[in-house]
Amino acid sequence: MQFMLLFSRQGKLRLQKWYVPLSDKEKKKITRELVQTVLARKPKMCSFLEWRDLKVVYKRYASLYFCCAIENQDNELITLEIIHRYVELLDKYFGSVCELDIIFNFEKAYFILDEFLLGGEAQDTSKKNVLKAIEQADLLQEIQNEDWGGLPNEEIL
Repeated sequence: MQFMLLFSRQGKLRLQKWYVPLSDKEKKKITRELVQTVLARKPKMCSFLEWRDLKVVYKRYASLYFCCAIENQDNELITLEIIHRYVELLDKYFGSVCELDIIFNFEKAYFILDEFLLGGEAQDTSKKNVLKAIEQADLLQEIQNEDWGGLPNEEIL
């Protein structure tokens, strides 16, 4: 996977994860172009498209589009399954995830993505294992906060 973008129906970028080195200028150009392309497509159209020298796989869940760019030889259906699994992980963690969960807890959304994907490849397809790792990290953070008198790390510094 080259990158994953999450954006709203209004074209607002909510999350971006790049697995290839690109300049900020190039990332903005790609994001703008891809968001416009996906939003211009009709709902009944296929969720796969050829774009530049890549394949783009996207899926809309409620008000968010989850969009991934993959190499031409990569499997679109596996990518669609990766998108779905990420949504399931978010849903399980947040309890019926919505766009506001991503906006106000973007660090957690990134953490869940990083726990699931590493370098653009799925590390563990088991939801149970990924959620267990996330719960352990949450528990560790709670313990650290208690050790510091209950203050989040930012307030201590």
